[in-house]
Amino acid sequence: MDDQNLKELEREQADNKLINDAFQHLIDTYVASRHRKKVDIVTKAFNFARQAHKGVRRLSGEPYIMHPIAVAQIACEEMGLGSTSICAALLHDVVEDTDYTVEDITNIFGAKIAQIVDGLTKISGGIFGDKASAQAENFKKLLLTMSDDIRVILIKICDRLHNMRTLASQPANKQYKIAGETLYIYAPLANRLGLNKIKTELENLSFKYDHPQEYANIEHKLADTEAQRDNLFAQFTAPIREELDKLGVKYKIKARVKSPYSIWNKMQNKHVSFDEIYDILAVRIIFTPKERANEVNECFNIYVAISKIYKSHPDRLRDWLNHPKANGYQALHVTLMSKQGRWIEVQIRSDRMDEVAEQGFAAHWKYKEGEKEYTEDENELNDWLGTNKETLADPQPDAMDFLDAIKLNLFASEIFVFTPKGEIKTMPADCTALDFAFQIHTFLGSHCIGAKVNHKLVPLSHKLQSGDQVEILTSKSQHVQPAWINFVSTAKAKSKIQAILRRDNREIQKKGEEVLSEWLQKNAMETTTSIVDKLCDFHNIQKHENFFLALGNHTIILGEKDLDELQGKNKKEKQSSSWRNYIPFLGSKSKEKKPEIGTVKKEELFIVGKDFNKKKPLIITEENINQFIFPTCCHAIPGDDIMGFIDNKNRIEIHKRACQIAAKLKSSYGNRIVDAKWDMHKQLLFDATIEIQGIDRKGMLLDVSKVISDQLGVNIHKLTISSDNGIFDGTIELRVHDRDEVKKVTDMLKNIEDLQDVQRIL
Repeated sequence: MDDQNLKELEREQADNKLINDAFQHLIDTYVASRHRKKVDIVTKAFNFARQAHKGVRRLSGEPYIMHPIAVAQIACEEMGLGSTSICAALLHDVVEDTDYTVEDITNIFGAKIAQIVDGLTKISGGIFGDKASAQAENFKKLLLTMSDDIRVILIKICDRLHNMRTLASQPANKQYKIAGETLYIYAPLANRLGLNKIKTELENLSFKYDHPQEYANIEHKLADTEAQRDNLFAQFTAPIREELDKLGVKYKIKARVKSPYSIWNKMQNKHVSFDEIYDILAVRIIFTPKERANEVNECFNIYVAISKIYKSHPDRLRDWLNHPKANGYQALHVTLMSKQGRWIEVQIRSDRMDEVAEQGFAAHWKYKEGEKEYTEDENELNDWLGTNKETLADPQPDAMDFLDAIKLNLFASEIFVFTPKGEIKTMPADCTALDFAFQIHTFLGSHCIGAKVNHKLVPLSHKLQSGDQVEILTSKSQHVQPAWINFVSTAKAKSKIQAILRRDNREIQKKGEEVLSEWLQKNAMETTTSIVDKLCDFHNIQKHENFFLALGNHTIILGEKDLDELQGKNKKEKQSSSWRNYIPFLGSKSKEKKPEIGTVKKEELFIVGKDFNKKKPLIITEENINQFIFPTCCHAIPGDDIMGFIDNKNRIEIHKRACQIAAKLKSSYGNRIVDAKWDMHKQLLFDATIEIQGIDRKGMLLDVSKVISDQLGVNIHKLTISSDNGIFDGTIELRVHDRDEVKKVTDMLKNIEDLQDVQRIL
């Protein structure tokens, strides 16, 4: 017993030392910052939180209080926030996890800190909860609370960053959920707030947990090419340093290396290999201006000086100085041709701009004249928050739609458009004339018939370019059309169009409900949820609203078959009711296809029961593969990084982790995510499609088929090639065992003469 007590005492002492050291580090960082030194209130918050979380441990085994300290450390050191934020970060889990209330926090620490803690409690309530689409709901709360005090969201991002840094202790299904949610919501949000450094780390950590192998490969390649990059950087910057020294500029030159996630993203989107990415290295010139008021001119002076040394790319000058990005980012980007024949991007910014670029809005307050403490002035954000409030005022009924709408607001690539009077408006890239109309006013958007862009008449769907002057043309007889949703790209326009269409649809739905009720009464039945569910299933419609809409529009007319379905008479006939069965060749084909993956009878599918353990990985083997659904959105084959998703009918869908649909599922329905692993032994064959491009010549097709069929023994299922003026492109459908086999094929094809580009597309 004494030994036990001794061990506990030693553990307690070790814990106390760990906690005190972490808190001391926080205080040292805070005292060294530019904020007022309110050490007393920070210490008070720490002691209070320490007491409240006493005896509780995290999954990793460390005392729970280490998490709030770490979040406060990120807020102080990496965002540069002051005492109010540090206290709120230390207290952010107290109300949620202990018996203390917001009222207690108000009495001890004042209304401001309590308001932020309350905001944080509201949004964390269900972020790891079990409710479907809880994430979307929380995100809604997050944005609503954010408009009260921006610090709520800043601390939430600190909290998420620390959760990501310590994600290793979580089970795999939780890892995918949290990583997916981070990539889909929190990284764009950090980007929108200008927190570049944090955004990059969130992306990299998400990538590391979703695709560990690919992350490790890129890290390894970056390490291998480091010496080469250092050499290029030294050679490129030497004459620049000389020139800047002559000018008497006080400066630092840094190398910016592209992050693993950015590299991987580019490899996926552009279908290129690591060696084909040439912008891994960028150069950053950070100078201290002689006069703060003159810093923009000094940026241009540096640009003029370095463009004498190297030729600049005429189309790649980005002036974010006179037109800062919506997240406050300012810099001058130029692309110069190095002596080695490589284009290198140079970012010229002052020390203030650099701090704003790394720490975002949090850094703005440091440079406000005469103010040492963080203030409440958030003008830069108000426009964006206003747009979000509008989206929230008419929330999407579906969690996925809502997240998509907000996601559109988070993209930071922007263009500048002028009104007829010469006012400048910031719009997202790829926006249309209709987006612009809705941006100015909903009335203008809903009655828009076209626009004049640079005095030329254009349709609603015309995509705007930076610098366009736009005049909107309206007509009172014009009404919102359902087709509009397909070409607008901003969240505001989408949500307004959907709201107007929904309003119109409600009338039609009411009619549909009346039609159903009358028909059921005729047949001595009452309207119940289970009856509507059965009819939705029968007509293959997912939502009740859509079913009522179809009834109201008379696209579905209820009849004998519906009655048979409700009375259970349809079961036998249903199997043969498909029109395909009446066409001989289609009918026979479908019989032959029986063993194919993903086409399984409903009865054979695996159904998730109460005893199902989500924490254990799902092992997919040759024996059980037919029990799962393989959707066509991503076409996973053995070797791909995969995850399972439990659908509404408790069946399991298998998605690639990089699939776009999977990204939304992880963010909106994270509690339904299951870890999945392959355990295949090259027995079954799967479809894979590769795309080839190159210079056409005699015997090209023969060389391609030789490599695939003769050398590798892979079966070509289908081959389509078209040639145009000596350039050909084609697709090859293969039957393979796994991803490694596809990689072997693509690697071998790359060695064929005149074959320029080979990539797997499905």
